[in-house]
Amino acid sequence: MDDFQEHISDSKEQDNLSGQLRRYLADIDAADTSRLTTDCLVIGAGVAGLRAAIEAAQSCKVTVVCKGQVSDSNTWNAQGGIAVVFDKTDSFESHIADTLKTGCALCDEGVVELVIRQGPDLIRQLLDWGAEFDKTNGTIVPTLEGGHSHPRVIHAHGDNTGRIISETLVKIARQNPNIKIIENFFTIDLITDGGRCLGIIGQSASDGQSANRQIILAANTILATGGAGQLYRETSNPAGATGDGLAIAWRAGAVLQDLEFMQFHPTTLYIAGASRALITEAIRGEGAILRDSKGKAFMKDYHPAAELAPRDIVSRACLQQMLKTRATNVFLDVRNLDKQYFAKRFPYIFEICESFDIDVSKDLIPVRPSAHYMVGGVKTDLLAGTNIENLYACGEVASTGLHGANRLASNALLEGLVFGQIAGRQAAKNAKTNAGQAGQNLVNYKIPHSDRTILDTADIRNSLRSLMWRNVGITRSARPLIEAQQIIKFWQRYVMDKIFDAPVGWECQNMLTVCLLIAYSAQMRRESRGVHFRTDYPNANDKNFKRHTQIKAQI
Repeated sequence: MDDFQEHISDSKEQDNLSGQLRRYLADIDAADTSRLTTDCLVIGAGVAGLRAAIEAAQSCKVTVVCKGQVSDSNTWNAQGGIAVVFDKTDSFESHIADTLKTGCALCDEGVVELVIRQGPDLIRQLLDWGAEFDKTNGTIVPTLEGGHSHPRVIHAHGDNTGRIISETLVKIARQNPNIKIIENFFTIDLITDGGRCLGIIGQSASDGQSANRQIILAANTILATGGAGQLYRETSNPAGATGDGLAIAWRAGAVLQDLEFMQFHPTTLYIAGASRALITEAIRGEGAILRDSKGKAFMKDYHPAAELAPRDIVSRACLQQMLKTRATNVFLDVRNLDKQYFAKRFPYIFEICESFDIDVSKDLIPVRPSAHYMVGGVKTDLLAGTNIENLYACGEVASTGLHGANRLASNALLEGLVFGQIAGRQAAKNAKTNAGQAGQNLVNYKIPHSDRTILDTADIRNSLRSLMWRNVGITRSARPLIEAQQIIKFWQRYVMDKIFDAPVGWECQNMLTVCLLIAYSAQMRRESRGVHFRTDYPNANDKNFKRHTQIKAQI
């Protein structure tokens, strides 16, 4: 750990982050709780979790748990493609250079090279497993997206890439007798003892009754819980992306890294009263133009690459133009694209536009930025390991070093495949070593009763998401960041001390936990870098902040 990271870890401010910290959100009574034992436990069923399960199942028994259906993941909902060197005119070196440039000097070059060089083989494996990537005359033809110097983003069924990859992995996983998938299971906490992960305590989400409480013991546990977009009022993420994995890792004593780097996607469909729908970046790659409420094409004013600039720049440009024109949104102009081609190329988006009576051949599509991807997460090494023994992390919940301060478009699914495979391989390898150890010293935990006033969790969630959008959003400054932390700590006093028996309460506690950590990390990084932009510190400061922000609970 470098000098800056040691300063962060030892700061008095960080001690305040643990002020309302409770090791577990629920009582643990090992004697009266049903138990399941497995060699490898995977928490999450997105691309990373499923790929990890498939890899581990080659040599051990695997249990996969997810808090909803397998179709509820960010992966399943991912419209964008997957970035991979799949064209003879492209090169690994070019993809590596683009990733490093977008990451604003915070990428781990070794990780970047590892991930990008493994990409083509994993795509070929998906093809062998039946994934139907889009082809022209029998050949996969990559497209261009923002931040890439070469067309290298491949798609499946147009804007349904994530769904196709998920369906393929689910099919392979369900065919494997060594893999058991448990849906509608909410992971409450990791169970640890002496710095070692023993498994989890969780509960069926069906009716919230204590009879459904269960302990799953595992020789190795893989955290693959996905993102945290639901911490913000405006988001492209599905309802389940509430940052649970970050919160349970924090309570267990894992090192979290770079939580200030939340990536905002520039274009989600904005219809007042309707849920947000992502408008994939590939549309801008096809020639769509961003216009403000007065019809002006404004992106050239902000970056020479215009619509194909990196996402952080496009998001801030959209926000700035909305402020200039006093509008609630900007517009995406696709009228220059053939309507039939658009419908075939982007069937999901075309259908959504049609449902709102938007004729893409005549009308502009109203869009605005939304929280999209958590760049930071649980710190991992090259083998997906965390600082907690027998605990691995992969996918969006992890901070592998690939993305740095800003994720290059379509690198997320690639990272999930690569580190999912690595995590699964390592967990299986260590399962034999750890066999029979899990649960030998299983903990019991009792939460004291609290007489503090009960607050409405639904109201807290809505207010919290609005606070994060307003104070810890696309642009930030010291006073709103400090105010956000003060408000969150106030809410925590009346929520974190309570005992809940259903996911809605635990999600609220997790959201409060992670929101405070994000606001704190954003306050500590007194510069602008990548997706983190401070109006009071608008420039990058390589002298003091060309380093990662790391935090760890004082438990």
